[in-house]
Amino acid sequence: MTASGLVREARGLTGDELLALPAVIDLDTSNRALMIGRSTGYGLAKQGEYPVRVLRLGNAYRVVTADLLKLLGLGRQQGDGNQDDDRSERHGLAAY
Repeated sequence: MTASGLVREARGLTGDELLALPAVIDLDTSNRALMIGRSTGYGLAKQGEYPVRVLRLGNAYRVVTADLLKLLGLGRQQGDGNQDDDRSERHGLAAY
């Protein structure tokens, strides 16, 4: 892995990046958004103690993005242009 790859993984995700995520994401992406390490994230998922709902699909873990956004205090835009939450700034865990 390159140094730039390490830097990218070490910083969180911005609010815009979080809101652009698909409906279901892999555990590594969720770990990055929560700024927790890979081993910690997988350990929590395996123990059923991950901070949001985790789906087990075969050997893969997936996280429902809506649950992650709710935990972080962000909401996706609804069809009428309203947001679940008026906050559009970066969540408190994102790198600035």
